[in-house]
Amino acid sequence: MTKKTYKASPLPFQGQKRRFLKPFCDRIADLPNDTIFVDLFGGSGLLSRGAKDVNESFRVIYNDYDHFTDRLVNIATTNQLLTDIRLAIGDFPIEKILPKDMRASVLKIIESYIEKGLYVDYITLSGSLLFSMNYAVNYADLSKKTLYNNVKRTDYNDADNYLEGLEVVHYDYRELYEQYKDIPNVFFIVDPPYLSTEVSSYESYWNLSQYLEVLPILKDVSFAYFTSAKSTIVELLDYITKHYDAENPFAAAEKIQICQTLNYSSKYNDIMLFKHLLKSI
Repeated sequence: MTKKTYKASPLPFQGQKRRFLKPFCDRIADLPNDTIFVDLFGGSGLLSRGAKDVNESFRVIYNDYDHFTDRLVNIATTNQLLTDIRLAIGDFPIEKILPKDMRASVLKIIESYIEKGLYVDYITLSGSLLFSMNYAVNYADLSKKTLYNNVKRTDYNDADNYLEGLEVVHYDYRELYEQYKDIPNVFFIVDPPYLSTEVSSYESYWNLSQYLEVLPILKDVSFAYFTSAKSTIVELLDYITKHYDAENPFAAAEKIQICQTLNYSSKYNDIMLFKHLLKSI
């Protein structure tokens, strides 16, 4: 049987790196077989999955920073919940605001799952019930929002082998970095919540100081660091380096930009900064 490969996350995830998967995998393909990838923020795990698929000899530590694994193991429950919602909505037009009575029916269905102690994946529900790029993280949040009929028409596929071969851990990124920073042939995947970008689906709010605290870990290590042009972090570091003689961790990194379109009038560039000090094969 051919092993399934993933080109996107099995479930919706804010900021998943689908568009960067190929350029990332292309650049790590010739790294040594004993390379250890440490995905400090984990996210949907797509880059961790990609690294392992590039070379099964790679050791890959996926830090499930946002507890994505909880969502994966409950895909069957999520599919059933969406089926129940589809039945309640019927043939109501897609992308339209749900009328008051239909909205109440949908919320009642979700409440019934909560009362039964069943898992409710609010991030996935957000993709089916909220306006594009809007997220709710709990029932109280969802119940206050305008609901739309964006319900996915088919089930999500199971993700039984999505984490196969990965070492799944749950740490503060700083703890995990300390564990691996001095080990040879380590490559860090660093994808913190973007600054100046909507991050409502993440578990904690990230301010500027938290964002900047990540940067020192990039010194003298191999890394793929992800950010957005909206954060202006690259320009900020260039300015500080020029005027204050500071060291720029991105100085020798390759910069890859991919344009992201939010809607017909809003675009911005996502950025991957790639640097490795490892001896290639």
